[in-house]
Amino acid sequence: VEAKERGICLRVLSTETDKIPQDVADGLHKMEEETKHNTNLIMNICLSYGSRGEITNACRSIAHDVQSGLIQPSDISEVTMTRKMLSHPYPDPDLVIRTSGEYRLSNFLLWQLAYSEMFFIDKNWPELTKRDLVRVIDTFVIDRKRRYGK
Repeated sequence: VEAKERGICLRVLSTETDKIPQDVADGLHKMEEETKHNTNLIMNICLSYGSRGEITNACRSIAHDVQSGLIQPSDISEVTMTRKMLSHPYPDPDLVIRTSGEYRLSNFLLWQLAYSEMFFIDKNWPELTKRDLVRVIDTFVIDRKRRYGK
């Protein structure tokens, strides 16, 4: 209800949907449907998700497309892969905040984070304050120069 009121589009990214209980899956699907036209913010919820599984599934899907004659192997590009990612058609994250003092991606959005700015904070998520977030955003806006691999 709050997501609808705030104009948030909620999306669930899952590579192992069979591990999600059916009643939970039904509720998540209803939530996605009710918020799919919201445009103020896109919130991706990764549930029973692994990026290696996502990339593997994308490759399987492309292989099926080649086998079915829908595309030629020479047509496969980064764009082809991006279109097979669960987060498509939404843009890749500009900014990622990794909490808990860890300095790894932990099998999270490996394809999508190629050009994202990473911030590592030695606090658990519930401990983050507004000041922490403002500091990250200020650093991102003022100090970082986005080059997107160039």
